[in-house]
Amino acid sequence: MLTAVYPGTFDPITRGHEDLVRRAVRLFDHVIVAVAESRNKQPFFGMAERVAMTREVLADVPKVRVEGFSGLLIDFVAEQGAIAVLRGLRAASDFEYE
Repeated sequence: MLTAVYPGTFDPITRGHEDLVRRAVRLFDHVIVAVAESRNKQPFFGMAERVAMTREVLADVPKVRVEGFSGLLIDFVAEQGAIAVLRGLRAASDFEYE
């Protein structure tokens, strides 16, 4: 089973995030949207609210699971048995950063 993890703070989830997930389910058997606890950011919404909003937006998308997580992304990816990490790009500078 091909599993991908899409990490982010999703504060809040946007149409761009939703679009990436909808495209990803065409490529992978399972997509895990990993709502991150970020020590470097001051999110507007709490973890539980961000997870709930993300679940609501993606409720009609098959093969998607939304999970909150803290800690290292690499550890979460390994625990899930994922083979890919999805990243969205807003601008060319995002590509250069990655």
